[in-house]
Amino acid sequence: MPWPASADLLAPLAPWFDGVRRELPWRAQDLDAPHADPYAVLVSELMLQQTQVATVVPYFLLWMHRFPTPKALAAADEDSVHKAWEGLGYYRRARFLKAAATVVAAQGWPKNLAGLADLPGLGPYTAAAVGALAFQWPTPALDGNAFRVLARLLLIEDDPRRQAAELREWLVPALRAHGPSRLTQALMELGATACQATPACGRCPLADRCEAHLQARTREIPPVAKRARQHTAELWLLALEAEGRFLLHPPAASGLLAGLWRWPTLDATALPAATGPASALRAWPGWTQVYTHRREAVSPLHLRRDRSFPAPEGLLWVPRAELAALPLGKRDQRLRDLLATPGERPLTAPKPAALIAALTAPGR
Repeated sequence: MPWPASADLLAPLAPWFDGVRRELPWRAQDLDAPHADPYAVLVSELMLQQTQVATVVPYFLLWMHRFPTPKALAAADEDSVHKAWEGLGYYRRARFLKAAATVVAAQGWPKNLAGLADLPGLGPYTAAAVGALAFQWPTPALDGNAFRVLARLLLIEDDPRRQAAELREWLVPALRAHGPSRLTQALMELGATACQATPACGRCPLADRCEAHLQARTREIPPVAKRARQHTAELWLLALEAEGRFLLHPPAASGLLAGLWRWPTLDATALPAATGPASALRAWPGWTQVYTHRREAVSPLHLRRDRSFPAPEGLLWVPRAELAALPLGKRDQRLRDLLATPGERPLTAPKPAALIAALTAPGR
């Protein structure tokens, strides 16, 4: 590795971080000692995956109040866990967190990085972050922010993730010299504040030694990764109510939406709208729901019938009184919230009979 010694190059980070560090509910006051509550670190790291700090803080506080220890989380039922996570998205993180807490409650905390990496849902980054922040192990944790900082600092012209193993090895002496928890959080903080996609080099403590800055190449390093093209779907999101009950999909056992209840959806291109008002229908303005590899043009509907019918395969009737307690994803929460508002009779929507026929079609 033709890079300068990490302990020397990164030396300004530690005092800079001590001066700018934010007070966060999971952050230890003493960054030179093992964390008083490793479980708090684990919870925060799972919540912070693909989620901003400002969003995570209130969820973290409520979570720690409801499930204050690994034992408490291990004993909790799945619905209460998913309900507490409701709104954070990427719900398999909640399932991984409960599974990891179950192992810790039964066996205690692992004694090394390999043991942390074996916990459910802890990939190389999360295991290393917990090792450094909770236990003061010199385990380099490289997330997107850290990769961006190091790519610019060391002038890595291709994707820095391709050199992840070399970068981790290079970082170890700096972690030992300046403290694993302090330096790890300093790298994260620098990437999240000054060294963003559009950098603010005037606020960076490493600007005088950053090769990309010195060569005026910060905007091109690291190179922007090409994103996969998102598939767009148009759908009707349907709240079908009859005799005080709603028809919903119960939680799946696996997959991205495991643990969550869902409203039925119907392909809007296969079930086009008809003109003319329908007294049994209510509608609200639609929206676009964006996922990692998918965009949904969502049109919400509420259809009320006087009589129910046997629930089609894969659906269940749920009493209205139980609806508020069900764990739902963001899209489905939004329709649940809309049901408490007046809505309007849609001028263009599928006919009620067509909606029910599509729901009850064999093999749907």
